[in-house]
Parts: sequence; structure tokens; C-alpha cells
Amino acid sequence: MTPTPGADVQTASPPASTGLLDLTGRTVLVTGAGQGVGREVALYCAAHGATVVVNDYHADRAASVAAEITDGGGAALPETCDVTVFDDVLAMVARVEDAVGGVDVLVNNAGNAGPVVDGTVPAPPFWETGPQEWDPWLGTNFFGVLHATRAALPGMVARGWGRVITTISDAGRVGEPNLAVYGGAKAGAAGFSRGLAKAVGRHGITVNCVSLGSIDTPGVAALNADPEVVRKSLGRYVIRRIGRPDDVAGMVLFLASGSASWITGQTYPVNGGYSFAV
Repeated sequence: MTPTPGADVQTASPPASTGLLDLTGRTVLVTGAGQGVGREVALYCAAHGATVVVNDYHADRAASVAAEITDGGGAALPETCDVTVFDDVLAMVARVEDAVGGVDVLVNNAGNAGPVVDGTVPAPPFWETGPQEWDPWLGTNFFGVLHATRAALPGMVARGWGRVITTISDAGRVGEPNLAVYGGAKAGAAGFSRGLAKAVGRHGITVNCVSLGSIDTPGVAALNADPEVVRKSLGRYVIRRIGRPDDVAGMVLFLASGSASWITGQTYPVNGGYSFAV
């Protein structure tokens, strides 16, 4: 049976903490954590001992997820910030350092799938667009990654330990004809991560990406309201269902943990077999 996107994007409670994935004593900053994948990553990290900084553009979303964590006995604080504004990101990280110490793990999750035109996606063909249409895609998906990483890295270098994990998209790995700029931004974030991994490995910092297929989040649910669209989409996946936020959170948790201490510069597809990697 084909699942209905958006029917239940709030997944079950994450598994109990285990020693292999323990994040006790670590501070994890998750951008775009007010819903969907970011929310689930925040919950997983908190359940495994981390203090989680829940960042979102929307203050109410950040506060809601932070309260969800603290109500469950975890440690979290909300931070409202637009990752496309570099000075605001610097100020956010400075506040985090004052409140709970430096950022040990940065999860660059904030992103968007570009503009919605007349309630539908895709936007017009690339050759009918210009910088006004490109900037929203590039701002969050590429420059947001640079901003947050630049803000968090000095503390990681000083402490000699850190994790930078960026969620990208298979649109950046294999290409999508109607998402060329979005895919380019995600591919740029992956290329940046590989270069950065070579620069900061000597400081005990790893840098990796997680590449996503279609995930059942509020944004994707709005795009896949038509059952026929869903049916055609699922035909491209070896595992015939749309991904869930917890599918992604487990991989991010692993890369944030000590279990992944000798893994860097890599991109891990979490995509239900939409594409394969060697």
C-alpha cells in the first residue's frame, strides 16, 4: 500500500542511548530544527545525552522542539536565526558559547526546495529565471552552510574536536531537471565539505554529508498531495516508501558520535535506493 505523505511526520520516540552513540557532554547545534528532519535529529541527539541547540527561522518552532526535549528530561535551548545572514549566525554561536559552551557538533540541516509558483513546484525552467529566483535556493542551501560552519569552526579548532554534518539532496548527486539551481547549491555544499574535511582533519574535526531522497516532512507533503504524483515518485525507489525523518536521524547520530571518528569527507545517501553510490 502506498503511504500518504504528511499523514504522520512526527515519528515514534528515538531509541534509548547506547554507549556506542553516546553524546554526553557534547553540544549539538541543529539548524532548521523546528520540524521534519531537523526536529528528529534534535530529538535523537538529546536522547543520547547531548545538549541540543534548536535553531529555526521561526521562533515558535524552535521553542516548541526545545520544550519537547526538556519536558522529556533532556537539555535544549531554542535559538532563532536566519542562517542566510552571516552576522546573525555569528551572534547566535556567540550566545551559545556563553550559555552552554562551544558547539561541538554542527548539523547543517536548514534548507529549502526553492520557490513555489502558483502553489506548485517546479518553478519555471532555468532559462526563464534570474538571480531573483536563484537567491532563495543558494542562500539557505549553500551560503547558510558556509555561515554556520564558519561560525562554529574556531571553537572546534581550539578544542581539537568537532563534527560538521550537512544534509544535502540527491538532486545534488544525480541531478533533477527542474531543480538545477537547488541541486547545484546542494552539490556545492558537498564539494565545500570535502575540501573542508582535508583542511580540518588535523584538528580532530570530521566533515561529512548525508544525501536525502524524498522525506515525509510538511514541505514534501504539500508537494505530494496528488496520489498519482506519489505513485510515480515511489516507482523510482527500490524501497517503495517515502523516507521518514528518523531514517535520516540515525545516520546523523552515527556521524556525530565517536563511532565515526575515522570517517571524513564522505557523502552517505539515505534515499531508499533512489540512487546508488560506489
